Amino acid sequence: MDNTNENNGALKVVPRSHAKGIYRPETIDWNMETEEICSVEKGGIMIMKPLLLHGSNRTTNCNKRRVIHIEFSDMELPEELNWAERMN
Repeated sequence: MDNTNENNGALKVVPRSHAKGIYRPETIDWNMETEEICSVEKGGIMIMKPLLLHGSNRTTNCNKRRVIHIEFSDMELPEELNWAERMN
């Protein structure tokens, strides 16, 4: 919906961190790891695995950073829970 870059809170990720099992931020060796900023142009799409370590900074240029966030899963929920939307 809006351009996102390092000045208005674009997503930062630690590449391949989703493949490292339990990988807590306080145990990251920043001599070995790097963050990458994922700038996306207005109308663009970013697809990622939710287990990828990620975050974003506050906007510093007063520009909006509106996004649509959608998650997909093929996992079954415990019996007492239901997906808000489900395709059978």
